[in-house]
Amino acid sequence: MTEMDLTPRGPADPAASAPRAKRKWMPILVLALVLVAGGVIVTQFLTSAVDYYCNVDEIGVRDGCNSERRIRLQGTVDENSIEKVGNATVFTISFNGETIPVEYDGAPGGIFKECIPVVVHGVIEDGTLQGDRVEVRHSDEYVSVNDERITDAEAVGCSSA
Repeated sequence: MTEMDLTPRGPADPAASAPRAKRKWMPILVLALVLVAGGVIVTQFLTSAVDYYCNVDEIGVRDGCNSERRIRLQGTVDENSIEKVGNATVFTISFNGETIPVEYDGAPGGIFKECIPVVVHGVIEDGTLQGDRVEVRHSDEYVSVNDERITDAEAVGCSSA
C-alpha cells in the first residue's frame, strides 16, 4: 500500500492566483459600465423632458422662454411664409401678434401647411427657432399633449382658414 503525502503545500503560485483576481474584478467592471450607461440615458431623458412650453408672444417675457434653453414653441404657421431652402423648410409662426422665423431641417411632413397651429421643438439662435421636431395641430400626439392650448391658437389663425 502506498503512503499518502500529508505534508502542507508551499505558498500558492502567484501565476495561479491571477485568473482568480481577474474574475473577481470583472463583475464590478460590468456593473460600473451598466451604471454609467444608465446615468447617461436618464440624463438625456430628463434633459428632453424639461423643454419649456411657450407661445411665440412669451419669448423673452416669461421665465424659461428664452434662447438659453431648448423650448417647445406654439404658434400658427403664417400665410405665404413656407419656403424650401436647400434641405430645410423655412417658415414663420405667430401668436398674439408676435412672429418668429423657424428653420426646420427637412420637410415637416404629415398635414403641415399654412394657417394651422403647430408646436416646434428646438433652440432659438440669432432670433430664429432652429427646429428639430414639428407637431401639427391635427395629429393625435399634438391634441393629446396640447388640448388646452388649441382654442387659443385657433383664435389667432389665418383669415382664410
